[in-house]
Amino acid sequence: MSKQTTDTFWTETLYSAYGQRFRVDEVLFEEKSEHQHLLIFRNEQFGRVLALDGIVQTTERDEFIYHEMLTHVPLIAHGSARRVLIIGGGDGGILREVCRHSTVEHVTQVEIDQSVIDLAKTWFPGHSDGAYDDARANIVIGDGFDFVQTTQDRFDVIISDSTDPLGPGEVLFSKDFYAGCQRSLNPGGLLVTQNGVPFMQPGELSNTAARLSKLFRDRRFYTAAVPTYIGGVMTFAWASDNPDLAQVDIDTLTRRWLSQHIQSRYYTPELHQAAFALPRYLLDMLQTGYPAACD
Repeated sequence: MSKQTTDTFWTETLYSAYGQRFRVDEVLFEEKSEHQHLLIFRNEQFGRVLALDGIVQTTERDEFIYHEMLTHVPLIAHGSARRVLIIGGGDGGILREVCRHSTVEHVTQVEIDQSVIDLAKTWFPGHSDGAYDDARANIVIGDGFDFVQTTQDRFDVIISDSTDPLGPGEVLFSKDFYAGCQRSLNPGGLLVTQNGVPFMQPGELSNTAARLSKLFRDRRFYTAAVPTYIGGVMTFAWASDNPDLAQVDIDTLTRRWLSQHIQSRYYTPELHQAAFALPRYLLDMLQTGYPAACD
């Protein structure tokens, strides 16, 4: 049991003054790898829970919200994505959703830690649901930051499914990482990234906005409410040199979505369009840059 566990409860350590705790019904796996501390346990409400370095990454019960919104929104908006790059995402949920798009011809996933993939296959098989065996998938074990700086491949959509900007994940929120992603996109391509819960992590929102604005013609955010990512709605960053991608009409979104014959549990074309309507406090953060953004 990790040091965060007290009796039969485990407490997340993402915030110093606020948190959530889970009853640990059974510890399934725990290991300190070369890159991070991994803990998998079973909880009656959320099923199996994966935590890395004291922070919840995914659960069986609510993973579909995050994975569907980080995948289907950019792919349906793009409309003709053939080549997709996933940074991180070792649990396989993003890869699963990307592979459900019949129009995708090739998907590269860059994950720094092979053990995360192995553990997810064992303990969260529904996350990948066989996607790691898809002939279109190319799995690269390596550093995502280095990959986008050096790859000669180009992609229509890049999805950054990173951990929070702490430790190994911090560099995936940097201006240089975003610049590498821009370099790796085909003309008219699209980058989306997980961007935290801004009510609790306002610096992530303003910093990402400032960095992306210097690189892309169009920078914006959309949201979804994921129960285990506590503190309000979660934001996803969106960046492209094609502003039209964020303004596709509902009839086109619906036609594209129905053509894929995907059974979703959260995503709908109507929700896609509505997700870009931000609450006032987020608009205020973006307008004022609070707290002060950095390079």
